[in-house]
Amino acid sequence: MSDLLERLRGRGWRMTAQRRVVAEVLDGEHVHLTADEVHARAVAKLPEISRATVYNTLGELVSLGEVLEVATDKRAKRYDPNAHRPHHHLVCAQCGAIRDVHPTGNPLGDLPDTERFGFTVSDVEVTYRGLCPNCAST
Repeated sequence: MSDLLERLRGRGWRMTAQRRVVAEVLDGEHVHLTADEVHARAVAKLPEISRATVYNTLGELVSLGEVLEVATDKRAKRYDPNAHRPHHHLVCAQCGAIRDVHPTGNPLGDLPDTERFGFTVSDVEVTYRGLCPNCAST
């Protein structure tokens, strides 16, 4: 379970009903929802919430560093509340399902100096692609 709600409360983030609902929708493990999916789930909890409020809240959460904006392919951006624990993503090439993975090792250390071309590398994003069990069985 992500600790998004607790992190936001700890920051003193003004918790309006709309913001709370968006945070509740995003809270959990392996959550990688599109803005439209966040809106649809938020409307189920708070029917009067607008699409603009959801988009604005997502943008604010990304700006705060509390939610990651994930673009793993040419599909819609997804929002990941697992922003404070470094991780990679495992993506199904067919249905687009995404899972957080925490492999051992240091991907930054695996990049030899000769392949850095003088860059000072500060971050690594790894995306593993394949088929999820549901897509692989069809």
